[in-house]
Amino acid sequence: MSLLTRTLDMILDRAVVPGYSRIGATVRRRFWAADPTPFPAPIDMVVTGASSGLGAATAKELARLGARVHLVGRSADRLESAAAAIRAEVPDASLVVRECDISDLDSVAALSAALASELTSVHALVHCAGVMPDERQLSAQGHESAFATHVLGPVALTVGLRELFDAGSRVVFVSSGGMYAVPLQNSDFEYENGKYSGMTAYARTKRMQVVVAEQLAERFSLEDDPVVHSMHPGWAATPGVTGSMPMFGSVMKPILRNAHDGADTIVWLVGSDQALTSTGTFWHDRAPRPTHYPSWRGDSPRVRDALWASVVEATGIETEPAAGGSQTE
Repeated sequence: MSLLTRTLDMILDRAVVPGYSRIGATVRRRFWAADPTPFPAPIDMVVTGASSGLGAATAKELARLGARVHLVGRSADRLESAAAAIRAEVPDASLVVRECDISDLDSVAALSAALASELTSVHALVHCAGVMPDERQLSAQGHESAFATHVLGPVALTVGLRELFDAGSRVVFVSSGGMYAVPLQNSDFEYENGKYSGMTAYARTKRMQVVVAEQLAERFSLEDDPVVHSMHPGWAATPGVTGSMPMFGSVMKPILRNAHDGADTIVWLVGSDQALTSTGTFWHDRAPRPTHYPSWRGDSPRVRDALWASVVEATGIETEPAAGGSQTE
């Protein structure tokens, strides 16, 4: 970017409304990084939350680029409907339906085992699955549902597929710009105290996704380990937004992005070589973004460490390579 376009890009980002809306995508498209090119050979990619919204849009574009996309979601029927809609636009799309509840660690383990038994490699894993409960709900293992869906399940699946990742592979956590409002300052990760707010639980766990992406990036050091990135899609008119926040969806409707624009940076991170030049980076509209704004609203190092310890305890993941295998953190 030139100095002028960098300045314009930063103004859009800091102003929030123009940057997060379709205005930002429309303006930045004039100068952002080049589109990814089709994949050179059929390669396997996994997209969670693929039955609608950003997940379905991501799966469609990855299939258009030549990937075999494994559609992951809680309902096989909804996934089959999403697959049919994708094939209507991409007739030669290679799609595999994988029923799995990402909030259920047993279901995640079963998915990891199935993929390991059927595939020789996975080139990309995209975490799009999301929930915004009206009231505090628990997963099959007794964890708060937003925490289980956005943090525990995705980390468990990432580590569970570690041996399948190939050279140049990548993992993408789809976060939210709402995470800027809730830096990690307390360790009540499962919202056990105070009056429950689904919107706050959503935003806090989206902040946690950015943190665990950084923590995984720090711990993945083997030759074929993936780069791990997080991103936010801006404000897109998806069922998650319009259904969970109807007033916001109604007021902002004229300037909301469509699902294709919301998924753009996800697809770009999966297909662009530029994504391999760093790891643990937070992105929006094909460019790195600060993880805190204002910059002084940072996370507590103590709480960040506590988050990782909580994830390890809940999932039993192993991430540190050792001679002849792995050792538990």
